[in-house]
Amino acid sequence: MLRSYIVYVFIFFSISTFYAQTLEPNKNVKANKKILQPNTLNDSVRTRGKTNKVNSSVAKIEQYKMYDLDGNIELVDTSLTIQKEYKFNYLRKDNFGLIAFANLGQTYNQLTRDFKGHRLLPEFGARARHFNYMEVEDIRYYEVPTPLTELFFKTAFKQGQLLDAFFTVNTSREFNFSIAYKGLRSLGNYQHTLTSTGNLRFTTNFKTKNGKYAAKAHITTQDLMNEENGGLRTEDLPNFESGNPDFIDRAVFDPNFENAENILVGKRFYLNHQYNLIRAKDSLGSTLAIKNIINFEDKYFQYDQTTSSVNFFGDSFNQSNIKDRATLENFHTELAVNYIQPVLGNIDFGIGYNDINYGYDKVTILNNEQIPNRIKDQIVNLNGSYSNQFGNVLLNFDFGFNVIGDFEGSYFLGQLQYNLNKDIKLEGVVGRNSNAPNYNLLLNQSDYINYNWNNINTFSNQINNNISVKVVSDKFFNVSAQFTTIDNLSFFSTEGESNVIKPKQLDQSINLYKIRLDKEFRYGKFALDNSILYQNVKDDSKSLNLPELVVRNSLYYSNHFFKKNALFLQTGITFNYFTDYYMDGYDPLLSEFYTQTQSKIGGFPRLDFFLNAKIRQTRFFFKLEHFNASFTGYDYFSAPNNPYRDFNVRFGLVWDFFL
Repeated sequence: MLRSYIVYVFIFFSISTFYAQTLEPNKNVKANKKILQPNTLNDSVRTRGKTNKVNSSVAKIEQYKMYDLDGNIELVDTSLTIQKEYKFNYLRKDNFGLIAFANLGQTYNQLTRDFKGHRLLPEFGARARHFNYMEVEDIRYYEVPTPLTELFFKTAFKQGQLLDAFFTVNTSREFNFSIAYKGLRSLGNYQHTLTSTGNLRFTTNFKTKNGKYAAKAHITTQDLMNEENGGLRTEDLPNFESGNPDFIDRAVFDPNFENAENILVGKRFYLNHQYNLIRAKDSLGSTLAIKNIINFEDKYFQYDQTTSSVNFFGDSFNQSNIKDRATLENFHTELAVNYIQPVLGNIDFGIGYNDINYGYDKVTILNNEQIPNRIKDQIVNLNGSYSNQFGNVLLNFDFGFNVIGDFEGSYFLGQLQYNLNKDIKLEGVVGRNSNAPNYNLLLNQSDYINYNWNNINTFSNQINNNISVKVVSDKFFNVSAQFTTIDNLSFFSTEGESNVIKPKQLDQSINLYKIRLDKEFRYGKFALDNSILYQNVKDDSKSLNLPELVVRNSLYYSNHFFKKNALFLQTGITFNYFTDYYMDGYDPLLSEFYTQTQSKIGGFPRLDFFLNAKIRQTRFFFKLEHFNASFTGYDYFSAPNNPYRDFNVRFGLVWDFFL
């Protein structure tokens, strides 16, 4: 009863305040020159005085810039906001719609799914290990007037810590380089759940003085290792859910096994450069450029186990020294021509080439059938884009399709943005993507007999169609609605009475409806930030299971203290909740989630108390995570047999140095 009361109070409170008093928004920036401005209300450089400088007689905060893959600019931001609280985690991203496993560095279960995309080729498998794997679009490039250093630290769970250290400098106005490393080691509260991860990245951003040539490049090496234990044994679940005091020390639980680990390792070399053949001399002039991308990525996923777990995975070819290893080498290059003319717009057309080599080092024969060990292909694709702005309307179109190779694939994406007025922006998106299922759905080899299959010639392309509309308004609210149809959904699922995990593809369509509302209300120094997601899946096969409602509310207080506002403080409570549903299970051998219809999970509230402070350019974070665990029930899980986190005290900081 207490748990239900808390849920109803928070949901009612968030909805009933819908028409409360709000603040005036910041001015919008034209979308074709997107600059993501930080919240400068509490920015450290804004509080130093009227000069607005960063330890320099010439540098201003606006000069410290980050560029994404599309050239959008984001300014370095040292403010303390509720969004910084949401991003102070292992992923350093807002994790609304995700629920973490018990130890830091483990995987996340998805409470919502997004089928938008513009892929032409399959993805590498082990998707549960990819949440902290930095892809090409996750890398940022920099331009800074003085050297910049950022240190991120957060405590872990027993014998470990999380650290992300970053440094960047411009040796001249034309050349920048950066180096960063994020490392984690956490023992965890349960037996055999040690995590050890590392993300090393180098970037460079270069342009010539005459502006004709520009290049962005990066190198990444990443290794993400997790010990695996298969979760709690089924017979131990009553001891966990009852709150038995003999089992409050989670180390006393005997998991399904304690002799396995998996690891994802990847290296990438990326170069994106262009040369301007013709440069515009004024606002009415035209620009003609040649662009080239070179990207080589080598990655592998490996599962090791000293002795086989027959009761968990089934029979195996080897009784000891289990070792499954899948590798992928992918070389991609692209040559494009870009033409920009004020009236005609921005036109881009290119041709791309991929050389892929995925598979294993042996051929397997099972039931007199040979399972191949490699998927090799050379693919040529054509792609293009068009964008133009007509007054307050911005249009974007992107397309691509494979023309040579065994893998068929295509995508189309159309976007429209309209600035209704200074307070309201409307966005609409129409998209279609057709591409082959992930490699490990097509081909897999393992020392475990049940985990060998070949679907290369039997699985069709998965086709996703999306329509979405969004209203963006800081003054009123942000609301988005999305409708998605999925044909030939490819996924992992339990099969038969033995619940063997196998790849599966539907021969019917699935409809997914989503509506999300985001709104923050302010009254004096108090604020209530709300995110509410409603989703409905039309799927008779129960192959795509999602909670109907996902909610997050943060009620907090903000204020400056001491002389000259030296200390800025935020403190409050964050409430998270999702309705119960058939949550996906986790398979540690594949590092994949699979569909199940035996155990419903959800309906439990999660309350976090936070106290955050900012002194100059340093932000301190203190949190009591899931402090309601002991009095609202112990039936909280991140996946079947995998408990969510107990009450924990966590703290850390983010420290920026402007030299």
